[in-house]
Amino acid sequence: MDWMEFLNFASEDRTADLLMIIMHFEGSSNVTLLFDFWDVRGPAGMVLSVFVVLLLTVIYELLKVWKVTIEKQKRSSITHSSAPVSFSPEASCFAPVMKCQEGSSSLTNSPSEISLAPTENTATTADTTAAAKKSWLLHCLQTSIHILQVTLGYMLMLCVMSYNVWIFLGVIMGSVLGYFLAFPLLNHI
Repeated sequence: MDWMEFLNFASEDRTADLLMIIMHFEGSSNVTLLFDFWDVRGPAGMVLSVFVVLLLTVIYELLKVWKVTIEKQKRSSITHSSAPVSFSPEASCFAPVMKCQEGSSSLTNSPSEISLAPTENTATTADTTAAAKKSWLLHCLQTSIHILQVTLGYMLMLCVMSYNVWIFLGVIMGSVLGYFLAFPLLNHI
């Protein structure tokens, strides 16, 4: 069999399958969602599938709120860990180079040399290191949540693309319910 015969055979064989693709919404209780094993046949299966899709959408909305919560925690840990730098109490350090106290070198008290001197104590450095580690862990958690959110969002989009009215309504109602439950939590954070 040459290539042209194969293509003609394949196209004749698939023509019936291609004509069965539905590109409009329908209210049937027969649909395949995401995978071949999620094949819904009958009203009871449709009710269960709509409930599962509704729960997945509520979880999607909760993930959005959780990601915002972690961002707020990350910002607060950064602002609390960055203690103000303590300068030397000498007034001459803030004076221009020419007006330094007598007996001290103008180079030693210049602002560029003062900025090179260690001004933080060891406890502040340890706090900064712990805060940086916490910030990194929060960033990793936030990235994981983002991966889950994107994956779940695309799965829900594919469910809607089944063009089933009941599944579509399940996604919409799940989004409304998730928003109603999750977003008031942002005010308490």
